[in-house]
Amino acid sequence: MIGVGTDLDLHATLQRIVDTAAGLTGARYAALGVIEPERGDVGELFTAGSDATEEPVSDGAEEAAAAGVRLEERQRLRVPIRVESEEFGDLHLAGKYGGPFTAEDLALLQVLASHAGIAIGNARLYETARQRERWIEGAAAVTNALLTGQSADDALMTVAEQARILAGACAGMVLHPTEDNGMEIVAASAPDDPGDIVGTIIQPGSPILVQLLGGQPVFVDDSATDPRMTTHVRSRFGPSMLLPLQSGGRLIGTLALPRRRGGRPYTAPERLLATQFASQAALALVLADAQHDREQLAVYEDRDRIARDLHDLVVQRLFATEMLLESTRRRAGTGAPDELLGRAVDELDSTIQEVRTTIFTLQQPPADAPTTFRGRVLHETRGAAVPLGFSPSVHFSGAVDSLMREPVGGGLLTALRGALAAAHQRREVSSITVHVDATVRLPDGRRGVRLTVTDDGLSDDGERGTTLTWHRAL
Repeated sequence: MIGVGTDLDLHATLQRIVDTAAGLTGARYAALGVIEPERGDVGELFTAGSDATEEPVSDGAEEAAAAGVRLEERQRLRVPIRVESEEFGDLHLAGKYGGPFTAEDLALLQVLASHAGIAIGNARLYETARQRERWIEGAAAVTNALLTGQSADDALMTVAEQARILAGACAGMVLHPTEDNGMEIVAASAPDDPGDIVGTIIQPGSPILVQLLGGQPVFVDDSATDPRMTTHVRSRFGPSMLLPLQSGGRLIGTLALPRRRGGRPYTAPERLLATQFASQAALALVLADAQHDREQLAVYEDRDRIARDLHDLVVQRLFATEMLLESTRRRAGTGAPDELLGRAVDELDSTIQEVRTTIFTLQQPPADAPTTFRGRVLHETRGAAVPLGFSPSVHFSGAVDSLMREPVGGGLLTALRGALAAAHQRREVSSITVHVDATVRLPDGRRGVRLTVTDDGLSDDGERGTTLTWHRAL
């Protein structure tokens, strides 16, 4: 009895009980079948000893206990083990060496079963406490990881991987609802994954979807044979848990934790702990998403502030300096000083245009498609900067955003792409200037827009510098 109670590991305790029972009574074969409370049948089976391999003895649960044992004498003992008021399992003995079992053997077995119930209760409490501690630590690790600024895909993978490890599953998967009321696996942690798990879709109309989309947990004894499971990957899985990832009534998705075919079924404590983990992980995902939104908002606000400062301070001061130099140049008359002042005025004007371009760039959301015509032009020039190795200089004149309409805008962008591509083909290109002018007047008097793209590259005939011009009526 001291030996049975020395180990707090539940599986080790159960195996020690079986070994002790066989040793005390001299049984050739001992087995302890653990009853699954929800199904009412034998789940795990712990055995000790073996004999010949002829016909098994059948009698309900004893068939599992005596499977593969040849009994010359058909005597056997069976004693139930209870943990508090719950029936935990049955201890079976068969085929005693040297004769039949005696009343003393039965008494020994009953005493052992009584003490085993206490040892199992202690081991189970310890195992439950250890499990709860691991799940709590795992949930905390997931929360910390998600709040450190991971991308959405990395966050889902973190949840799937941690849950797989904690549950002892062969895979951890996150499913998202699809637009047609189905579900798709968007993240999977599976060491043995052949690569076909992510992207698997549970089609609309599947019996299991009603529960999943309703935010209800689903527990499956065998995924391969359960008619509710309809995906092509189900054949490789056995016991499974599908847990809702929801917070505040908002369903984010589903966390699926399957074990291999023939794997140990999930116990009631494991199901409860995994469900609690899924709830906390969903909350962490919501918080991480909200934190990302706050950070993006802070970036946008900072960009707006920089743009305002550039416009209100830098541009105004540069413009005032340009006007002062222009006035000085006019008073200075002709000559070299006049030429130098003119160049200074031109440089200041170019700087003002560059600063204004930067302002419009800052006002464009970086992660979104351009929403203004200026943004579309800047998007094209930024894209050209990669093959060119430098960024083209871009200038705008006039109210470009309010004046440009389709199809003129689309035609200008097409012409810009062509001009940038042609400039890239020329040799020794080190600078490109793009100017979009919406203040021009066409020869017929109509208001128009002109695109001018100038580069300093060498053409095929050896001439330095090329200018391409495109214009249309607004």
